[in-house]
Amino acid sequence: SELIRGFLLSGMPCPSSCPPGLLALMAPGLALMATFSLPSQAGDRRTLPVEKPPGVKGRTLILLDVNTKSPVRIISENFLSLQLDPSIIHDGWLDFLSHCWDGIANGQMVARAMVTCTQATLTLCKFSAREAHSVQGKPGPGWELSPHAVRHIVRSDIALDKQKGCKIAQHPDIMLELQREKAAQMHLVLLKEQFSNTYSNLTLTARSLDKLYNFADCSGLHLIFALNALRRNPNNSWNSSNALSLLKYSASKKYNISWELGNEPNNYRTLIGRSVNGSQLGKDYTQLRSLLQLIRTYSRAHLYGPNIGRPRKNVIAFLEGFLKVAGGTVDAVTWQHYYIDGRVAKATDFLKTRLLDTLSDQIRKIQKVVNTYTPGKKIWLEGVGTTSAGGMNNLSDSYAAGFLWLNTLGLLASQGIDVVVRHSFLDHGHNHLVDQNFNPLPDYWLSLLYKRLIGPKVLAIHVAGLQRKPRPGRVIRDKLRIYAHCTSYHNHNYVRGSITLYIINLHRSRKKIKLAGTLRDKIVHQYLLQPYGKDGLHSKSVQLNGQPLAMVDDGTLPELKPRPLRAGRTLVIPPLTMSFYVVKNVNALACRYR
Repeated sequence: SELIRGFLLSGMPCPSSCPPGLLALMAPGLALMATFSLPSQAGDRRTLPVEKPPGVKGRTLILLDVNTKSPVRIISENFLSLQLDPSIIHDGWLDFLSHCWDGIANGQMVARAMVTCTQATLTLCKFSAREAHSVQGKPGPGWELSPHAVRHIVRSDIALDKQKGCKIAQHPDIMLELQREKAAQMHLVLLKEQFSNTYSNLTLTARSLDKLYNFADCSGLHLIFALNALRRNPNNSWNSSNALSLLKYSASKKYNISWELGNEPNNYRTLIGRSVNGSQLGKDYTQLRSLLQLIRTYSRAHLYGPNIGRPRKNVIAFLEGFLKVAGGTVDAVTWQHYYIDGRVAKATDFLKTRLLDTLSDQIRKIQKVVNTYTPGKKIWLEGVGTTSAGGMNNLSDSYAAGFLWLNTLGLLASQGIDVVVRHSFLDHGHNHLVDQNFNPLPDYWLSLLYKRLIGPKVLAIHVAGLQRKPRPGRVIRDKLRIYAHCTSYHNHNYVRGSITLYIINLHRSRKKIKLAGTLRDKIVHQYLLQPYGKDGLHSKSVQLNGQPLAMVDDGTLPELKPRPLRAGRTLVIPPLTMSFYVVKNVNALACRYR
């Protein structure tokens, strides 16, 4: 029987664009903060599992059409964002990042390329640091951070010409080698702390803050800093004295920063032996807003929170208490999601549709609470990774992890989440986008393509195909997931009105898709990502349309060449692959104007 399903349902309200100044960090053409922000409604992404029914020979042909009249969602231009792990302060990598474009390996150049490939594209980067206790550091005041929270988000509203004035530092190869050894030793220490749930303190000095801001400023990014919420008074209210010191210092330097307070506050009992409920944290946020209004530099600064963990029953109650008190204080409601425990993950986990679907339920829970107490408030997924506990080597940094990542982007965008912040760009674990030689990993290339090709307008998809009746008691979950957006306006290779599809094929057989309706008989550009080398799904290298992707040199990304397909040609999706297809010159009404 023929079935038609809508991936993205129409009639849902579109969220307003991100507040001015909130941008994202991911690469040339990667709008990190908003479009990476990649419900039910915008997207039941369960496409038909198109299997070969009994008695039908050959492969099933899937018919695909897109509603081009109007978008079902509009997400932020800065949807796709990322964070820097706090371990870069602990293990010394901050010294290498702080001098923008310092010429080491691919490090700064990869970061710079990500920001400037499409110069008109704004991007967001989030820096995650740790909860703090105050100490005096030299030079200047110090802020001691205990290993859990502080977030920075970076946005690119700074003119690119400003980069010409940035300090350039040259680090000899021997310094980089010594840094890698130091980072490897610190990695073992951090893992031990993580498994034992006992953390040493980390001091962020004024000098470290200067380096961090210099990196953001030279990269054309905006910084969001999460202040320590673990400092409590005897009555359990927030002790803001240390935060006020930091705010005054930042204001004296005229640093353009947005703010948060704490990280996963629902877990404070395990950190300090004292819990903080949602209403109390709401009062703390109200206090922080008052402090910001007393400082001219930050009187209109953006404030985000509460950055809770996975929305279980107790966390939902926490969020409700917070929004009752401080719902009008924050500019966006934030939370975190990690799919699986990195200590027990297996490669096959990333292919399980049941796992891919868990995020959708989490989104609905958060949206229900936010819409009840603060209707229309933006929602950010401000910490997301395939695995927790730092990830697993040769797994969470491999090609296989990309299935979860790309599906996460599609789900979030289709359900109207305004910004998603990926954990992380570089850290001590294995969830990062580049390795410690600053070589891009598979999720980097995936993110880069997303930024270059995907715009903020989400479109409804209609799929028709043949489906075998399920066996009694067996639920057939879809393994072919398709999302559609207007092509990024910042990509000047495609005229406005073009449409980009991105497709995840979890089947172990190829699938054929025939474009129908407004997409019929149009020229298509294919960007097919597959693992490169003998490691298969475990590979840390990828190929684009059969050509391996690697940096040309320390400062140059390769050209991402599409494979043109003739008009009317059937799309053949290889097994276990991720791909983007730009349907050119559709002249889609939804995509003609920004």
